[in-house]
Amino acid sequence: MSASIPEQFTGYAAMNEEKGKKLEVEKWSYTPKKWAEDDVDIKVHCTSICGSCIHTINNGWPSPTSYPCIAGHEVVGTVVRAGSKSGLKEGQRVGVGAQGGSCGQCELCEAGREQYCEKGMIGTYQGKWEDGSVAQGGYADFMRCKGRFAIPIPEGISDEEAAPLMCAGVTTYSPLRRFGAGPGKRVATVGMGGLGHLSLQISTALGADTYALSHSDRKVGDAKKLGVADDHFIVYKDIAETAKTWSRKFDLIVCTANNNDLPIEALFFKLLKPEGALVLCGLPEEKLPAMYGHALVGKGVTLAGSLIGGTTELKELLDLAVKHDIRPWIETRPMSEATQTLQDMHAGKARYRYVLTNKSA
Repeated sequence: MSASIPEQFTGYAAMNEEKGKKLEVEKWSYTPKKWAEDDVDIKVHCTSICGSCIHTINNGWPSPTSYPCIAGHEVVGTVVRAGSKSGLKEGQRVGVGAQGGSCGQCELCEAGREQYCEKGMIGTYQGKWEDGSVAQGGYADFMRCKGRFAIPIPEGISDEEAAPLMCAGVTTYSPLRRFGAGPGKRVATVGMGGLGHLSLQISTALGADTYALSHSDRKVGDAKKLGVADDHFIVYKDIAETAKTWSRKFDLIVCTANNNDLPIEALFFKLLKPEGALVLCGLPEEKLPAMYGHALVGKGVTLAGSLIGGTTELKELLDLAVKHDIRPWIETRPMSEATQTLQDMHAGKARYRYVLTNKSA
């Protein structure tokens, strides 16, 4: 191993479930997975905080968290070691999203849709590597992953701006692309947080008639700054009235909210045109509300989910972001402030992405 790359990587980890529930992380060093020639080592410049980090750190997902846990899957850094089969070179600036590995051989992997790998995607953190070790993420000085998931960052976008695109951005780009958001389509985004504020920008860049759906008018000013017209910001506090006013108006609704009481049948299905689609990107910690099949069948609508994005979509999104000036709204903080930043994120203070950085002031 190069003298500049330590044998152990050091990051900020939730050490156990008790600390995870408090979103407390502390410095912890670990030995990365056994090196393979399709791997890269990345010196981390920055990583932004995703809602998934919080769900994982506090053990909120159905799959139990393996502690110690270093989260962080919106990572940008420099390749400092490149395997002969990694497809990358030392010195390249790259970004890594929520996936750090896959089998690389199945039909879906070969099509650039690795998030649906037949053998299961390997998460950037909490994934299980072939040597049995648990993957650790980007709240750290270095990280190791498969080279195919380290995507070169184009010129024209900073490290800190690129980081949230690696998960939040592509998680919304993927369903917008998949369900044909573009000219002649009326598209709504539910929720205006880390994912939602990017979904609005991406939908607009793709040429769709773009709307924001929110349970309050608290963020209407931000929506305007993101290019949403006054009459395109819909407050659905009165669900029955909203359903009546906007019945059958939308081709596609992308839901980035993750609350447990989403009005799927009472509102979202009613807003869709016949054969429209509702796509869930946010993940509630509880089961979705029960619904009658008639709500789907009656208009032939689709209820779908979308899991992050593959390498092809990541590359497309980065190019789109440079071309159309898609930029996340960020606040940068030192990596050493990870605990406070996680707690602030959980308290809803982010507008709309915190980015932890290893860079000196």
